Amino acid sequence: MNRRNFTQLLTFGAGSLGLGAQNQDETQSTLTDDLQSEEEDARLQRRPSHLEPVNVADFKALARSKLATATYDYISTGSADEITLRENVAAFKRIKVVPPLMRGVSEADASTTALNQPISLPILLAPVAAQRMFHPSGALAAARAATAAGTIFGVSSSAGSSVEEIARASPGPKWFQLYVPRDRAVARQLVERVERAGYQAIIVTVDLGEWKDADRRNRFALPKEMLVKHLRDVGFHQVSDQMSDQEVNEFNQSAWDLSLTWEFFDWLRSITKLPLLIKGLLRQEDARRAVSIGLDGIIVSNHGGRKLDTMPASIDRLAEVVEAVGNRAEVYMDGGIRRGTDVLKAVALGARAVLIGRPYAWALAADGEAGVRKVIELLAEEFLNAMTATGCARISDIEASLISW
Repeated sequence: MNRRNFTQLLTFGAGSLGLGAQNQDETQSTLTDDLQSEEEDARLQRRPSHLEPVNVADFKALARSKLATATYDYISTGSADEITLRENVAAFKRIKVVPPLMRGVSEADASTTALNQPISLPILLAPVAAQRMFHPSGALAAARAATAAGTIFGVSSSAGSSVEEIARASPGPKWFQLYVPRDRAVARQLVERVERAGYQAIIVTVDLGEWKDADRRNRFALPKEMLVKHLRDVGFHQVSDQMSDQEVNEFNQSAWDLSLTWEFFDWLRSITKLPLLIKGLLRQEDARRAVSIGLDGIIVSNHGGRKLDTMPASIDRLAEVVEAVGNRAEVYMDGGIRRGTDVLKAVALGARAVLIGRPYAWALAADGEAGVRKVIELLAEEFLNAMTATGCARISDIEASLISW
């Protein structure tokens, strides 16, 4: 596969879609040979798989034991040397919590709002693609778990189930992450379907593409039937099972708009009244541009370290973006959330809420809907513990003075 074709197949930051020839079960592990990653892998292999998971790392170990290597690597690895992937987690560890004493808080309330939607905790599920590869119920299970937890499910365009299927799976609030078809008629129809299905906002991910060594070595690919379903779910009804692998592949390569500009939001606003969020923003000037054109939310993100390596950690850019935005839009962040204290640190730096991706993808692979429910519950418990330990009875009590660099 030449570089141009492979890049086109990896259009979608949260979901690489393509057609490969190699059986995924026979692929070799391609995690980085970086010493830190090797040590982590060794710890995961030593952790007994039969024990009840008590943190995100336990779910990662369970996912590794259940998934084909190529699928596990697709979820877990990052771009190139994985510097950004590791930095997303390491940056949180560098931030210290400095709890004040004698605040007298015995019980905390983690409830808040996101775009005026009441939620039980400031943890949302990020858009993650190809969820049916992790578990047969895929995004339907994740949607039900989000509803049970009282939070918002960010639905990827390439989650593996249609807009309508996911809407029917649970009554909870959902935001739809739009990857943009080149055919604007298809894009318009998709947005109209999102509105009719009751989604409450649209996320536009603008840092498109992936470049991951593991996926290239593994020749990671969505099975043809899943790719055909995905394309038809989006609205490309001319795609069928009767098409050859090459025909589906070529159609997928040409179907998506890879060169979005700020003017795209003018077009999108002209066809929908739903709140709009931009995902993938790291720079202050881009944040100012986003609010100047009336976007409702900003998600500070480096795509989980999956796109361009050596980008800064999302948490390291959060405070600057919050400062640039002021009160003109809500600011969220994703990347590197592994503990409840990470959520506290992000909120202290101005995030309305955080989005988690890999943690619930691992949990979905480990135990379907029950796994996703459990990982949200564990993070929520850790976050509530962090709130009480820092004397915060409510979200509004969490402030920058609680943390130290």
